[in-house]
Amino acid sequence: MPLALVVSLGATAFDAVAMKDGWEALERVAALGYDGVELAIRDPGEVEGTRLAERCAHLGLPVVALGTGQAYLHEGLALAAADGGVRRAAVERLVQHVRLASVLNTVPRAPAAGVQVIVGLIRGQAGQARAQAERWLQEGLRPVLKAADEAGAGVVLEPVNRYESDWLNTLEEAGALIERVGHPRLGLLADTFHMNIEERSIEDSLRSFARYLRHVHVADSNRRPPGLGHLNFRRILQVLWEVGYQGYLSAETLPYPDAEGAARQTVTYLRSLQVDMHERRRIS
Repeated sequence: MPLALVVSLGATAFDAVAMKDGWEALERVAALGYDGVELAIRDPGEVEGTRLAERCAHLGLPVVALGTGQAYLHEGLALAAADGGVRRAAVERLVQHVRLASVLNTVPRAPAAGVQVIVGLIRGQAGQARAQAERWLQEGLRPVLKAADEAGAGVVLEPVNRYESDWLNTLEEAGALIERVGHPRLGLLADTFHMNIEERSIEDSLRSFARYLRHVHVADSNRRPPGLGHLNFRRILQVLWEVGYQGYLSAETLPYPDAEGAARQTVTYLRSLQVDMHERRRIS
């Protein structure tokens, strides 16, 4: 499975991004041997999409997904907000992300299913009115998915743990919503850090919802890079291989011990597991 690293194109208060220096980080990500990059972008209107695509193509570094959570963290945009104006602004922002994804689809080796636009924190909080929140969420997703159809991009719903979100915390909850929406462009993002908090079994949940799985975030139990916590990544990678997952493993980790160290630890550790697993399968 190819590896990607999450990079923020702008300054952010979100801790779990190893590299936050945007364009300058891209060259370092490529030099470290990553196969792709996931970009956290607050406002796509501030990004020169064609220039970014050209830079990534020059580095041989396809963009595999676009993170949208900064629009919620820094501006309060949310698909399930009680304020209709806020909901409309969140929809428009996600449509802009989809349009940028369309431009980035031109980078060689872009994902076959298109660049994935992530709907995680930007869905907002549900509060006590979960049924209403889901109606607003589904209403907001319709124009975003329509734009994704036109752009050849994807949209992935990310379950987020209970300490950061009050709904859609598990793969089962997100998978059920994906079924209710019933749109082929809507898939599932599984994040090992959130899963460690919410799932009874990471491996069983991955198996149960593999049919919707389009993107995977990797971080260890403590949100440090893989190999620095207690998660069994050998077993996780084995399950992903067994279910035929073809997407990226995208590292969204704390910059521990520092940005460069986190990125190097992730790629070295996961590559070593993959090489060892391949060798074991070859001789078995």
